[in-house]
Amino acid sequence: MNLGDSPVVSVVLPTYNRAHLLRRAVQSILNQTHQNFEVIVVDDCSSDNTENVVKSFCDERIRYIRHERNRGAAAARNTGIKTAKGEYVAFQDSDDEWLPEKLEKQMKAFGSGSSNLGVVYTGFWLIDQNRKTLCPPSFVKQTDGEIHDALLEINFVSTPTAVVRKECFEKASMFDENLPRLQEWELWLRISKHYCFKHINEPLVNAYRQPDSISCNMNAWIIAYKYILGKYFEEISKKPKLLRWHYFEIGTLHCLNGEIKAGRNYFLKAVRINPFDAKLLLSTLVSIFGLDAYNKVASLYLRVKGQEL
Repeated sequence: MNLGDSPVVSVVLPTYNRAHLLRRAVQSILNQTHQNFEVIVVDDCSSDNTENVVKSFCDERIRYIRHERNRGAAAARNTGIKTAKGEYVAFQDSDDEWLPEKLEKQMKAFGSGSSNLGVVYTGFWLIDQNRKTLCPPSFVKQTDGEIHDALLEINFVSTPTAVVRKECFEKASMFDENLPRLQEWELWLRISKHYCFKHINEPLVNAYRQPDSISCNMNAWIIAYKYILGKYFEEISKKPKLLRWHYFEIGTLHCLNGEIKAGRNYFLKAVRINPFDAKLLLSTLVSIFGLDAYNKVASLYLRVKGQEL
């Protein structure tokens, strides 16, 4: 890309106190076989040497923007989207790593797709210490095309795997900055009402889970999950089995967070939809005996499932 040319892809990378990891993330972008891009690093008011790390890269395609106060990852991504020059917007996280052919394969998919193709995303490896999990999970049956109904069940599109046609944000707006977590799920739900998605069934991102990641914050997870369920309740409630599943999931999150009474209330909501579901009845019954009993049964269940797998 020559200086002054508009890039095809704008890569938005929000970061906050990740100077020790940031170099790997940026370098994985620069190593792409598709080179027509700009990189917008949005520093969300870091207190470490993030700015020095970014400016150590001698590449005119990298732009550095700093928030004067910490506003959260969603706001940082929105700042990047607003300043993006490319027709397409990709996202990277400061603790993740792209494989070299990621952008090339995604841009080829856009080139052969229809004008209604809004998002091309890839598979990824979720790396948690020494454990690697391939995502999206195999039980997700529809990953291409009009996937709004599939997304109502669970989010399987990770932000660092996605390239989004920029017009999608004009049609469906950007990330919801009021959500403490699950912002990507809520965004994909909005975009999928208007655009098709394309899944490249290949892990082209290594996503590293950090101990202090927002994804580890159970309170934020519960608040966001309830918000999304409320926002899309009219659609979800038309499918009793799906509504029951979400009630059970929220109940489980409450119990894992030590809030056994709140968890039991959500189990009871699920039981009212289907009083013959054995797993629901067992979870509700065990929750009556308190948090210790619930944790023991949950641990046993996970061990049995692990042996089956």
